[in-house]
Amino acid sequence: MSTTELAADGLIRCGWSEGSQLYRDYHDGEWGRAVHGDDALFERICLEAFQSGLAWITILRKREAFRAAFAGFAIEQVAAFGPADVERLMTDPGIVRNRAKIEASVHNARVARDLGESLDRLLWSFAPSPRKRPRTLSDVPAVTAESTALAKELKRRGFKFVGPTTAYALMQATGMVDDHIADCWVNVETR
Repeated sequence: MSTTELAADGLIRCGWSEGSQLYRDYHDGEWGRAVHGDDALFERICLEAFQSGLAWITILRKREAFRAAFAGFAIEQVAAFGPADVERLMTDPGIVRNRAKIEASVHNARVARDLGESLDRLLWSFAPSPRKRPRTLSDVPAVTAESTALAKELKRRGFKFVGPTTAYALMQATGMVDDHIADCWVNVETR
């Protein structure tokens, strides 16, 4: 996959985004833009966990089904899910039916509900200082000191499926870092 691609519309994009229209739409309209709000960030934590070991396109294709299955990722509602809900989710063909990831999402909702502080504030406290955009895809890290620290803190607080790589993907997706390639047309404001 090349670093950047000149698309048919004349715009230069990060090379990873040219695999499908769904990727392109996600790249152009969402990835790297600042996301705030506890429920919105909880959704991203869950989706990044479900993505672990899978292609992101799989999650994008199932995103609306995930939202329906997980009550719009409203922390209070997901925290109230019980064993019957887990079994319901295990039979839902619209989502990734991985018991450990489903149970982790319900568990993480309970942890988020009981944090005693805003999930938004907690996550964003690990956002690094803005830096120059990477020149090439090979310059984009998979893990950083900040993502390692974030994963460690989330685990300390009881979250599951939040390793350093998943934490960094979360940081990229929610605009805590801007990893659009330097030549990419997308101009995002983080923070």
